Order: sequence, then C-alpha cells, then structure tokens
Amino acid sequence: MNTLIHGGRVICPATGTDQIADVALANGQVVAVGQAPSGFTPERRINASGCWVLPGLIDLCARLREPGQEHEGMLESELEAAVSGGVTRLVCPPDTDPVLDEPGLVDMLRFRAAQLQRAHVHPQGALTRGLQGQALTEMAELSESGCVGFGQADHPLRDTLVLQRAMQYAATYGYTVWLRPQDPWLSGGVAASGPLATRMGLAGVPVVAEVIALHTIGELMRITGARVHLCRLSSAAGVALVRQAKQQGLPLSCDVSVHNLHLCDHDIGYFDSRARLEPPLRQQADRQALAEALADGTVDALVSDHNPLDANAKNLPFAEAEPGASALELLLPLAIKWAQAQGVPLTQALARVTTGPAAVLGEALPAHSGSLAPGAPAHVCICRPTDAATVVGARLRSQGKFTPFEGAALPVHVVATWVDGHLAFDGGTH
Repeated sequence: MNTLIHGGRVICPATGTDQIADVALANGQVVAVGQAPSGFTPERRINASGCWVLPGLIDLCARLREPGQEHEGMLESELEAAVSGGVTRLVCPPDTDPVLDEPGLVDMLRFRAAQLQRAHVHPQGALTRGLQGQALTEMAELSESGCVGFGQADHPLRDTLVLQRAMQYAATYGYTVWLRPQDPWLSGGVAASGPLATRMGLAGVPVVAEVIALHTIGELMRITGARVHLCRLSSAAGVALVRQAKQQGLPLSCDVSVHNLHLCDHDIGYFDSRARLEPPLRQQADRQALAEALADGTVDALVSDHNPLDANAKNLPFAEAEPGASALELLLPLAIKWAQAQGVPLTQALARVTTGPAAVLGEALPAHSGSLAPGAPAHVCICRPTDAATVVGARLRSQGKFTPFEGAALPVHVVATWVDGHLAFDGGTH
C-alpha cells in the first residue's frame, strides 16, 4: 500500500535529516523524504503533526522465549511488544530450548516469525553444540539458514582452546563471534562486587571477571583474525579495554543494555528481584563510563536485553530469582531519556539503536537498513513526545511484566510502526 506520512519531524541519523517533512512509502520501500516522486498516489495518508518519524529500531539482544519457554513468552506476544516499541528488527540469542544449534530449528523460528508479519527476527546460532562449550556447531550450515553470528548467550565458554578453534572457524568464513565477556570461574555471583553486595550478603561478581575475559578475547582475536561483537559491557574498566582495542584496529564492536546504562547497584533497593540481571548492575562510576562510551561511539549499540519471565521465576528471594527483565517496548524511550540526561544530540542517540546495530550486522541486512534513505526497507516508527507516560509493567504487551523501570517517566510514546511498508502496529492515536 502506498503510504504518505506527512507533517512529522523526520529524524534519520544515517542521512543526517532532522526536519519537518513528508515520508512516502511504496512497494515495501522508502521512496522519498520530502517531495513525493512524480506519479506517487498515496492510498493512505498519516498525519504525523507533532510527532517524530524515525527509522525502525534494530535491537541486537532480545529473547523471545520460543521455542521451549512459551509459558514465559511466545513469538506472538514478544514480536507485538517489539513493534509497539518501534523495533522492526531484532537478534535472538541461541539459548532457546532446544538450543539454536541445528539448521532446522533456525528455519522453523524464522518461518514462524515471518508468518506473523511483525518485527524481523535474525537468529544468532550457537557457537558450540547445546552451548556446552565442547563440540563446535556447523556454522556454515547455520549461516545458510539465516544466522547472523554465533555465540554462547550467557553460557561462558570455559575451554579457551575450544574458543580459539571456534574463532578460527568463524574467521575462515567471515562470521562474527558474539561473546559476553565473563570469566567462568569468577562470574558465579548474583550482584556486582562492592560495599552494597557485602552489606546485603549477596555473592559478588567482580569487575575483573569482565576484564580477564576481555583480555583473553583480545589476544585470541589477534592470533585468529576473528571479528567479535562484545555483548552487554558492564564496567568502566571494560570500556577502557574496548576503547584501547579499537584504537589498535581490532575488528571489534560492542553494546550495552538499557539496564546497565540507566541503573546501578543501589537500584536493587531492598532485594528487588526485578533488578536481578545479567550482567549485574554495577556502581555509579561504571554506569557513567558506559553512558559516556555510548555517547562517544566506543560502544556501538544500545540493546534492550529483553528477557520476559513469569512470576514463578521472579517472585523469589533475590539470589534465587532468574535474571532478566522485559524491555523491548522501552528501548526507544530509554534511549531518548539517556540522550536528554547526557545532553547528547537526538540524532546521535538514535544512531545507537538504528545505524549502529545495522553496522554490526553488516551484510546480513538489506542495503540502507536502519535508515530512511530512498530505497531503504520501509521500516518506520512514529512516536509522540510526551511528559505523561510512565512504565507500568502490567500494561506491557510482552508476556513478561517484570521491569526494574516500574514507575519511571518516559519522554516518548510510540504510536505506529511499519515493517516492509505494512502497518505492523497502530496505536490509534496518530
């Protein structure tokens, strides 16, 4: 359907656009920003006056809980949550049940997601079979099925020889290895090591668990030539190492979650299991270092780290609760909230959830993904600036209702999302 979105403030980091303009969509693509092409006849007109018109967001880490944990989330609910938050593409980690280590499982997940006509799902394949850290998967076959990279999710790979061989395999074919830096012997706690964890009697995870893993990954990159994406940095020391590695020319990218960007260990409060997260919330100095690194481009992308969980997993003592929270619907407003708090230009903030993630995924995406350039896929989000929106977990479209941002004020509210020119979400208020 030919669609004309008119009168909105069009903001596109990829093209440097920030102006009041019309956006024309046809045949699943953006055909113009500004003057519609000759002969373009809209079948639908959308009045975006007072709203922002943005490229659809790309989230590099969102668990959908299917297959295997449908009691906590299903593709229908989680992809509806995605588009209601303006997310039109997302990367699903491989720690489903069964694990995404066979091409047939990847094919099934992609087919199910495509049938729903919501956000595009880009699976991440398992680096080792069953995420057990022993036998390598057939990465070439998984790549042919649509995997955009290979990782271990939150399962640390204990054997560095296996990791070296996995990185050699990936380097041979040009695949990206996705790793969350965590030393397996130091990362068994439930909160960040420090005075707060000590006072609360919680087992700690020291910063050195991330630092040691980063050193190991960096050295293996040097000898294998593998390209690595680091998932969910959590510390100032980790940021410093990544900045140094990038300056040395290592083919490295990284992301940070909305939780570690906005929160610190004090937000655990009185053992609030909604703040039981992986990686754990660290000290304020770490949070500030992450915010600054995201602003200066050391950190390439901001992710939701969406992990919907039910009451049986979260209504437990803090140390026994399963780590994770729902955040797909909050990625855009929390990106804007960070920009406003840090004085970061809006286009720069939006780049961390559009062009930044698109660059990480590279050739796995169509040309101009994450932008509103003519010829780009018609993935578009309309949001309305507001000072009246707050986070209410019970109202999230995700099947998981637990979030540490409960009651937080939000600066924008998504009102419509298009995926491939199809209206995938209509909030009914535009």
